[in-house]
Amino acid sequence: MLALTISSDNAARLKLAEVGEPQPCANEALVAVRATSLNRGELRLLTIRPDGWIPGQDIVGIVERVAADGSGPAVGTRVAALVDEAGWAERVAVPTERLAVLPDEVNFVSAATLPVAGTTALRTLRHGGDLAGQRVLITGASGAVGRFQIQIAREQGASVTAIAAARHAGDLSDLGAGQVVEAIELAEGPFSLITESVGGESLARAIERVAPGGTIVMFGSSSGELTPIGFRQFVPGHEGARLQTFAYYTSGSGIGADLAELLALVAAGRLETRVALTVPWTDIAQALDALRQRSFSGKAVLTMAG
Repeated sequence: MLALTISSDNAARLKLAEVGEPQPCANEALVAVRATSLNRGELRLLTIRPDGWIPGQDIVGIVERVAADGSGPAVGTRVAALVDEAGWAERVAVPTERLAVLPDEVNFVSAATLPVAGTTALRTLRHGGDLAGQRVLITGASGAVGRFQIQIAREQGASVTAIAAARHAGDLSDLGAGQVVEAIELAEGPFSLITESVGGESLARAIERVAPGGTIVMFGSSSGELTPIGFRQFVPGHEGARLQTFAYYTSGSGIGADLAELLALVAAGRLETRVALTVPWTDIAQALDALRQRSFSGKAVLTMAG
């Protein structure tokens, strides 16, 4: 079969190559991939993984072979999944607990935006507990995760303040942000939950705005800057607040169930998936360049012929 593999002999560090077929374990279904979306973390993986490694985490497609243990959906079922690697290929083996069936109302391209970004949004917000009536602050809100966080927090009854450039204000307000400000210094706290993906000075300012007993969930550091942290930043005024780290790849079981929850919201028209760019997977270099340049808001989706 064909797959996009790491290759150090070209600028994109990828090549389309013939590779061996996946050999599913007893609890894995074989999925014929129809679309995948790009994640910013994959840009780093392209620079550190060895030649021959197959990237790709967000996949949607059709079950081609059921799991040997009888678990999971039947042959021909349309599914979405989050895998650790090897998604940029014609076929991939997926543990059935990581699969979710696509509702009829959701197409492959839309569903491809959900696995990493959607589950990250859902699971980071869970650290805030019951969000009904709570104030939530979201940094980096114009990214794919932030857009999902705004909508899910709104769906759960939270009041959302989003940090994003002014050009995104109307769009994010339409998604459910009650307030959109350009810098965290302009956000008036306190907030019971803050999702923080910028790091550096942004994280320091987040600590100044967290409510006593509140939570700051750190799930990224797009600034690349470190944040000096000390006890006196939390007292007085932020007693009992906690810093919670989050990484989607160690976020626990139940990925398939979370994807099913997200897909149900999309099918009901209660969660928007923004697809900014759709290209054939053979044109991945174009999509990766656009991702590096941050030239779009939403997700870039690669499609495979079926």
